[in-house]
Amino acid sequence: MPHDHEPFLTAGPRVGLRPFTLGDGEEFTARAEESVELHRPWLFPPRTAERYAAYAGALTGDPARAGFLVCEREAAGRIAGFLTINNIVHGAFRSGALGYGAFAHAAGRGLMGEALGLLLAHAFGPMGLHRLEANIQPGNAPSRALVRRAGFRLEGFSPAMLLIDGAWRDHERWAITDPCG
Repeated sequence: MPHDHEPFLTAGPRVGLRPFTLGDGEEFTARAEESVELHRPWLFPPRTAERYAAYAGALTGDPARAGFLVCEREAAGRIAGFLTINNIVHGAFRSGALGYGAFAHAAGRGLMGEALGLLLAHAFGPMGLHRLEANIQPGNAPSRALVRRAGFRLEGFSPAMLLIDGAWRDHERWAITDPCG
């Protein structure tokens, strides 16, 4: 169900970012279900109402996490994907770990690139962060291309870094720092 009545935190020509809400569960899980082939084996967003409620609740209730829905402006706010910042640390570190996913209907259209640019401005502006890190499995070429285009740099390789789908997966560490500070 489109949510064009909800304000965006920030918006570009084609997409706007807004926080996750519990009311987005039906649309989000339907989009996740439609996108299983696109996401596997890299990503496992919630596909049931119960899992979505836990996921969105954690993103909205934990100050060390932030979640944003990527919504298509021309399509009455239809959810095209999502961006998250986890492990947010303030103080001298001012850093977070980036997560993201496009839904199948939006993949390959440049919407996530626009959304990531909006997120970087928001993270380095109002959120007060200095650094974002994206950990990406080496075989995920579209994800690596997305962060490279956004200005992230490859900083290293972490063997067996994250437990995904029952196995410890290697990841490349990509990062970007606030160009203004």
